[in-house]
Amino acid sequence: MRRLPSENAIRDATVVFKSAGGTLRTHEAAERGVHYSTLYGMRDAGLLEQLSRGVYRLTELQGPSKYDVVTVAARVPDAVLCLVSALDFHEIGTQIPSAVSIAIGRKDWHPQFDYPPVRVYRMSGDALISGIEEHSVDGTVVRVFCVAKTVADCFKFRNKIGLDVAIEALREVVRSRKATPVEIMEYAEIDRVSRIVRPYVEAMQ
Repeated sequence: MRRLPSENAIRDATVVFKSAGGTLRTHEAAERGVHYSTLYGMRDAGLLEQLSRGVYRLTELQGPSKYDVVTVAARVPDAVLCLVSALDFHEIGTQIPSAVSIAIGRKDWHPQFDYPPVRVYRMSGDALISGIEEHSVDGTVVRVFCVAKTVADCFKFRNKIGLDVAIEALREVVRSRKATPVEIMEYAEIDRVSRIVRPYVEAMQ
């Protein structure tokens, strides 16, 4: 049985985790002075919750408001939240994500998760780097495509997520003015789906 870390070690590690918003990856905790034995001892004692492989959160803190998204962002910080997950993040539409959808480069390493379920979409060039926002969620930086880019992406990947999802997102975004038709068309050009999106945009004007 692993020995419980000393009170001083637990106190110091708790301060480190709280200063980082409560969630850290193993190597981040080590870089900040938390010894591996302290990390694993706190985990075994229930003081740390293992969100995913190599990602830990202080048990005493309230869970992340977007638990799965935070877990993925901590493990794959360069990935960008996209499609249905981005719609959910921006509170658009009625779709409930069955997995965390992320965009990565064509040649990037494909992340593997035991939990949560992750759906990977490959993008390249301007389609991968345009329209990215950074938000802090419970101390973790989450990269997500902006509203207009997300709508364009939904049309680009309509065969995977459904055309009805894309149309619903477009209608709600235009109606709520979370993005303008001009902004959506700019990203549709980047995604090379402007000819597909334009008739729907024009029908709403």
